[in-house]
Amino acid sequence: MSDIGYTLIYEPNTASKTSISEFRSLLEKGKDEVKIDAMKRILITILNGDPLPDLLMHIIRFVMPSKNKELKKLLYFYWEVCPKLDDHGKMRQEMILVCNAIQHDLQHPNEYIRGNTLRFLCKLKEPDLLETLVPNVRQCLDHRHAYVRKNAVFALYSIYKVSDHLVPDADELIYRFLYDETDSVCKRNAFVCLSDLNRVAALQYIQDNVALIETLDPLLQLAFIEFIRKDSVTHPNLKQQYAQLITEIIESSSNVVIYEAAITLTVLSSSSQSILLAGNKFVELATKEADNNVKIITLERIDDLHKQHPGILQDLSLEILRVLTTQDLDVRKKALDVTLQFITSRNVEDVVKLLKKELQRTSTINEDKNSEYRQLLINAIHQLAIKFVEVAANVIDLLLESITDLNTSAAYDVITFVKEVVEKFPDLRQPILSRLIQTLPSIKSGKVFRGSLWIIGEYSLEEKLVQDAWKFIRSSIGEVPILTSEKRALENKKDASGESDDLHDSKNVKKGPVVLPDGTYATENAFTAEVSTENDDDDSFTIRKLVLAGDFYLGSVLASTLVKLVLRLHRIKTQEKILNALKAEALLIMVSILRVGESSFVSKKIDEDSADRIFSCIKFLTNDEDVELIESGFLDDTKDAFKAQIETEESNKARAEAKDFHDNAEQVDDSIVFRQFDKDGSGLGKAAVDDVTLAAGSDLKKEDLSSKLKRILQLTGFSDPIYAEAFVKVHQYDVVLDVLLVNQTTNTLRNLSVEFATLGDLKVVDKPATANIGPHGFYKIQTTIKVTSADTGVIFGNIVYDGQHSDESTIVILNDVHVDIMDYIKPATCTESSFRKMWNEFEWENKITIKSQMDSLKEYLDELMKGTNMNCLTPGAIIGEECQFLSANLYSRSSFGEDALANLCIEKQTNGPIIGHVRIRSKGQGLALSLGDRVASISRKTKKAPVTKV
Repeated sequence: MSDIGYTLIYEPNTASKTSISEFRSLLEKGKDEVKIDAMKRILITILNGDPLPDLLMHIIRFVMPSKNKELKKLLYFYWEVCPKLDDHGKMRQEMILVCNAIQHDLQHPNEYIRGNTLRFLCKLKEPDLLETLVPNVRQCLDHRHAYVRKNAVFALYSIYKVSDHLVPDADELIYRFLYDETDSVCKRNAFVCLSDLNRVAALQYIQDNVALIETLDPLLQLAFIEFIRKDSVTHPNLKQQYAQLITEIIESSSNVVIYEAAITLTVLSSSSQSILLAGNKFVELATKEADNNVKIITLERIDDLHKQHPGILQDLSLEILRVLTTQDLDVRKKALDVTLQFITSRNVEDVVKLLKKELQRTSTINEDKNSEYRQLLINAIHQLAIKFVEVAANVIDLLLESITDLNTSAAYDVITFVKEVVEKFPDLRQPILSRLIQTLPSIKSGKVFRGSLWIIGEYSLEEKLVQDAWKFIRSSIGEVPILTSEKRALENKKDASGESDDLHDSKNVKKGPVVLPDGTYATENAFTAEVSTENDDDDSFTIRKLVLAGDFYLGSVLASTLVKLVLRLHRIKTQEKILNALKAEALLIMVSILRVGESSFVSKKIDEDSADRIFSCIKFLTNDEDVELIESGFLDDTKDAFKAQIETEESNKARAEAKDFHDNAEQVDDSIVFRQFDKDGSGLGKAAVDDVTLAAGSDLKKEDLSSKLKRILQLTGFSDPIYAEAFVKVHQYDVVLDVLLVNQTTNTLRNLSVEFATLGDLKVVDKPATANIGPHGFYKIQTTIKVTSADTGVIFGNIVYDGQHSDESTIVILNDVHVDIMDYIKPATCTESSFRKMWNEFEWENKITIKSQMDSLKEYLDELMKGTNMNCLTPGAIIGEECQFLSANLYSRSSFGEDALANLCIEKQTNGPIIGHVRIRSKGQGLALSLGDRVASISRKTKKAPVTKV
């Protein structure tokens, strides 16, 4: 009954009352504007419980004859709410005049007045009043204008519902009307009414139109679908026939009909053919529909279908990927997420080929958010390669080929992917590492270099791979010592006279041998001659340039890699002569980085952490006593830690998949529901749940009394003339204050109003009504405050009422109400790369110094996560008693889509407090400051003093 509407009227001031005599005088005045204002006030008064029965005759005399459209509309509102019965329960005599007026309107030559009157009849519930109007409603069924006919059908249906004896043949009338009618809206309305009045007749009409069901108007098709969904619940024996009907309706030209039919088909039938047909239609909608929201919704429906019927929709993976032609990043992400669940060994190669083509296409075009899209593609290919080893090698080659075209984040994702593959698939290590070493000269990012060097150090298990890696490292550093060569290059630039002989001599000087500390020559290496030419524009000295630019973290990773390579050669029994030469060369490189880091040739001095790490590596290489222990630490422990990390991630993923499968599975010991014995319909399944019930939220858990009491705030004192307290209810995007006012005086408080104002991203939506409160009386008001961001908000206000004299007023100031931002912040998860990307992008940072008296770092971390609603992203952040330091990344997301990042660095002092700091970053300042206040309050918490019995 979409055409029937209801009107809600708000009363701004309940304290000011207008007498009946005043209303009469207002209605008697000639101007329509005055009558309109009076009618509005009359309607408000009636809706608030005062029926005003003495005004009926005045309204009939002075308002009913008017032809003003707005006044006529208000008049129909009045007929709806005014008292139509006298004290004895009989129809008032004046209503005869009203019936005559309504009859005239039902015969009015203007079709819109007729239609509006028929809509009004749908709201009348008095049989005596409707009885005289039935013949006029029947005549309207044959009116030439469709607007009148479509409302006449609903009016007839409503009259039948009020009293069936008024229109005993309503179903026959509507049935004949259906066959004679040509307008699609009228036919839809008629079928909706007929399906409720006479199920057999509705079925007969559907059966008569089976041959044309594909070509019917979409409105009528939707009405058929709605009837079938409801009727299949009460008559499950017809589900098979209904499913056949839906398979014909689903071929409609309307996208709305296709969507509804596909959903209904999945409810009616669980056969693989029906599920596959519905899935195909959802995919068709996702690819053809222009609206991105529709694309995401249909993709979610495909995902739900797959969870309920696993294995049936696997052949749709390539079809779903056609959605990738959409420019919207969210749609592409959803399409990839859904498709990855359908992949099997049978179709993985085709999907990977398509993703490879898409990746290659994006490297040649400039679209909006192109880099993020390529990152999504890389992550998708990554997941496929990890799951299906047969495509891993091919995928790695593709990604390493395209790594030079990717931005830093995407390239680092590729390196992270390579890490996982070489760990999980030992057979692929040698070809992957060879390919990686060949690709390294084209890399420009220090972050990507660090990941690459770690892989080389950990997995170069053969002498040839170590030698190839060493050649690349040596060629990327250039001439060593770095400081000496840089000084010489600077002097040559200063002394350059432009003569070719001098330039030739300087080149010859550069090619001279370098004597290493152990007496060997660095130029004995075959590649020394290639790397000794200095050229600022040459791309071959990438690591050298990054170190000179101040990336000493890369220098420390390089030092660790050199130690691993030397120790690896020592473990596989390489010749002593080669081992000593490489060890000396590694020491010279590390010392060179330390020396140049302290010089003026770098943009910034070397940091203490990197210097300590490089110096430690030098000590490890020169230590001949604890070789086995050092080898175990560098070659075994780090690899084992990475392996454990991957296993933990896999177990978490498997646990999540198992939970998802368990939630959607039907257990063998599930109870059997007999529909006849089910009173509340709770066992009818998801299909029988009313959408209106879900929308109203009635399936949510009810709050217990104790949780409600915690949200009651006192607004005034007990000694104030009026006592006020508020119950704060927090919904998704607003705060509702239910305020109780108590008059503590013996006088009536007149024209009392409560005024609220806000501070922060809050907005008062409605103003509470003005009221009079009697002696020791109670009064409740409600106001809504809209929240637009997860920021600290304050609600303040006052109560104002009239004093003893008319020109006096009393004001009572209310306590402030602070909105708790934790109601809008929820724990969330994100990938490490996403966290780092957001950390670099977000401009607001709030750093809070910590000094806490808690017993352990773990206890503080738990308290911080609980108090800020943040989730710990750092794996293994659970620490033991022997560790006195903790560093962890935390992440949460607000209801408004705001991201909040935090980095915790704390230390437990011996027999002392926990000290350190928390750095919070967000896109907006408000969220960072609000969370900072929460962190500061958590740090101020002290241990509860133990209570001892005296």
